[in-house]
Amino acid sequence: MEISRTELFLGFAKIGLLGFGGVAPWARHVIVAERRWFSERDYASVLGIGQVLPGANTVNSAIIIGDRFQGSAGAAIAVLALLCIPITVLIGIAVIYDRISSMPSVGAAITAGAAAAAGLVIGTALKMAWKIKPNARAVVVGLAAFVSVGLLKVPMALAIAILGPISIAAVWWERRQ
Repeated sequence: MEISRTELFLGFAKIGLLGFGGVAPWARHVIVAERRWFSERDYASVLGIGQVLPGANTVNSAIIIGDRFQGSAGAAIAVLALLCIPITVLIGIAVIYDRISSMPSVGAAITAGAAAAAGLVIGTALKMAWKIKPNARAVVVGLAAFVSVGLLKVPMALAIAILGPISIAAVWWERRQ
């Protein structure tokens, strides 16, 4: 499949524009469901790689996707498109927030927004898991990651350093059988 630079720009600009409250659900929708640039499984792989790299996972994924279709220029285009509209809006919101941040209702609205964002992340994860139908090994590793990072507060880098090799070894062992 060939994706032009214009298509990359428009796709990632749409993700950036729609992604208020969380880009991940919109990124998945645009890239997998709407534009069909990747299958659910391929996108999950790209997002997984983006997650373990330093930086924002959606930005990392934009770099990987842009590079795959248009090389270094595509990577730059995808990131620019993803970030330009949200950064412009964020600067405007920051100016307004500076003026109204002391109001009690603003604090309550921010708390509600954080809860909604958490729901979007959980919903996207469940939707992706349902579509890729992970095997028992993948579910165990996913649950171990959730428990270690989410409940036990193990630093993510340490969890990846431990669970990554375990997961790779489990796949190697399974394929060897």
